[in-house]
Amino acid sequence: MSKLTFSGRLAFQQRVLASYRVPFFDLLASVCSGGMSLFAGSARSQEGIGSGDLQISKYVPARNIHLLRGSFYFCYQLGLRQWLADWNPEALIVEANPRYLSTPAAINWMRRQNRPVLGWGLGSPPLSGALAGFRQKSWARFLSQFDGLIAYSQRGADEYAALGFPQAKIFVAHNAVTTAAAAVLNRGPKTSEQINLLFVGRLQARKRIDSLLRACTQMPDAPRLVIVGAGPEKANLEALAKKVFPSAEFVGARHGAGLNPYYTAADLFVLPGTGGLAVQEAMGHGLPIIVAKGDGTQDDLVRAENGWQVPAGDIKALVSTMRGALSDLKQLRKMGAESYKIVTQEINLEKMVGTFVEALNSVA
Repeated sequence: MSKLTFSGRLAFQQRVLASYRVPFFDLLASVCSGGMSLFAGSARSQEGIGSGDLQISKYVPARNIHLLRGSFYFCYQLGLRQWLADWNPEALIVEANPRYLSTPAAINWMRRQNRPVLGWGLGSPPLSGALAGFRQKSWARFLSQFDGLIAYSQRGADEYAALGFPQAKIFVAHNAVTTAAAAVLNRGPKTSEQINLLFVGRLQARKRIDSLLRACTQMPDAPRLVIVGAGPEKANLEALAKKVFPSAEFVGARHGAGLNPYYTAADLFVLPGTGGLAVQEAMGHGLPIIVAKGDGTQDDLVRAENGWQVPAGDIKALVSTMRGALSDLKQLRKMGAESYKIVTQEINLEKMVGTFVEALNSVA
C-alpha cells in the first residue's frame, strides 16, 4: 500500500454501513493522522444488508428517512450537519448520489469552512427516455459541487468526464474487499474429475442464479455447484433447483474465514448477474471467473487472461461460455493464477485506499 497519509481528520458519509466495507473503512482510517469518522444509517429491512463493527474508524449512526421506492427512491439522513460540526473535519467524502437529499447541506457546511469535499460513486450512465436531457444536466450540476470525484471503475470515471467534470480531478479506486496480503493461491491437486462451480453473494433476482442452475443442466458432465449466500430469493431458488438441478448445494451465508474452504475447493467462480464484490475475493483465491457485464467494475477485474464476461440475462451465452471453460481444467488453473496476480498487483484494498489518500491530498 502507498505510504502516503492524510494529515487531518476525515469525515466519511455513507447511506449504510455494509459489513463488506468494514475492512476498507478501517484501513483508510489507519492512514488518517487525525482519525476518521463514519456517518451511516441502517438499510431497509428488505435489502438484507448486513452491518459490521469498525475497529479503527469512529462510527456515528445516522437516522435514515427512506422516501418512496424503486426509481423514485430518496433518502434523507438526520443529524448529518451536527455530526460535521462535532467532528470538524479537514475533508469530507460523500456518496456521489443525488438521491441522498441531505448531501447538499453537508457540502454547504464544508464550503463555509473552506474545506474540500470528494464524491465517491459508480459513475453516471447515459440517460434515455423522458426528460433525459434535463436529467443529465441536473447530474452535471450535482457533480459540479465536488472538488474531486472517485469512481469505482474506469468506465465510471469516463462517465463522469462525459458530463463535463474535469478529468484531472477524477480518480479510479478499483472496487475491492480483499487485501493483497490476504490473497492466497492454494490450488492443490484435485481429488475427483468433477468440476466444482461456486457462487458467493446475495441471493436476489439481479444475480440471475436461476440462469446458473439451468445452465448446469446443459453441461456434458454434471458439475458440482455450491451456492453460498442468503437472501430474498433463497426459497424460490431452492424450489427451482429441486426441479432442474437437484444436486445444487445451498450452504447459507458465510463470511470471512468461513468462506475459505469453498474458495479453495472451487475450480471456477460464476456470477451470471450484476454486482458482486465476491468476484474480487474469488480472484484473490486464484479462481477464474465468469461474470455478467455490469457497472464497469467487471471490465477492470475480468479480462481474457482470467475469465469471461457474458451479456446479463443471456443464458445461451452463459451455457456456451461454461461449456468452453469446463472443457480444459489445465487452462482454468492458468487463468486462476492470472486472477491471483491481478489482485496481488493491481486491484486490492491497499491500492484502493492509496487512491483515496491521493485524491484527498490533491484537494486538501
